[in-house]
Amino acid sequence: MDLTDLRTIAVIVEEGSVSGAAEKMGYVQSNVTARIRKLESELGVPLFDRHPKGVTPTERGLVLYRYAKEILDMAEEAVAAVKEPPYPCGPLLIGVVETMATSPSFIQALSHFQRTYPEVALSLVSGTSPQHYEGMLSRRLDGAFITGDYDMSLLVSELELREEVSLLASSEESEEEGAFKAFELTGASWIVFPKGCPFRKSNEEWLSSEGIAAANMIEISTLETMLSCVRAKLGCALLPASAIPWSDPGLRAYPVPEEYRSATTRLLRRNESFRSKAFAAFAECVREAGGLNSTGIQAS
Repeated sequence: MDLTDLRTIAVIVEEGSVSGAAEKMGYVQSNVTARIRKLESELGVPLFDRHPKGVTPTERGLVLYRYAKEILDMAEEAVAAVKEPPYPCGPLLIGVVETMATSPSFIQALSHFQRTYPEVALSLVSGTSPQHYEGMLSRRLDGAFITGDYDMSLLVSELELREEVSLLASSEESEEEGAFKAFELTGASWIVFPKGCPFRKSNEEWLSSEGIAAANMIEISTLETMLSCVRAKLGCALLPASAIPWSDPGLRAYPVPEEYRSATTRLLRRNESFRSKAFAAFAECVREAGGLNSTGIQAS
């Protein structure tokens, strides 16, 4: 059994068919079939159940698949560790959530990183926290900012950004400064990010705790559109401190119940002994900028 055998097992499981695996790997289908039959003969157990729509792994096949993924990941890690130059360089893919991407401290960190490490080809991938979590586990991302709580057994938190969450509304909604009671939650409209956003989840849980159906929700995908909708009195929104333009006269922030008042965003990497120099340098730039932030973000 070699790495090609293990890679073949992994691709078949993920593609759900021998033909799909052969196409993805650039092999003739008969060669893939012969390789699997040889493995099954050597191991003395069937690895796949065949059916008209493709194949599914047997119980023993799933065991081999899990080991194959670990071994293949370690092989890639070993190659990367050996080939990496002694300075930060090469591609670096980082997942960012919308509220993080516009944070002044994050923009400051990006500026410093690009000036200091011009040989790193940084790519920012926008998406929701669940999407970035899956991107980390599938190795599509080198690192990601994720808000909320997730299973961290396969990941490591490089730093945490903790900040206060507020209800944001048009400044014309209330004449009284800081008067949260001026808002009638029942029947109010809410501007929210797509499903998977932790602030949307908190919004829905808060309304549910008050016995209010979260029916009037306008879903948008960018922070700027959300802020424009709030200014135009189309609805309210829950946002972290770093995403709120505090000097905007058209907006006003109000406190929310204690259990929904804080959010933690983590910069994550995979739990591997190898950490690229490019990622380490990026994390350090974000950590330094977090300590200088003036909008409420604190690095720990």
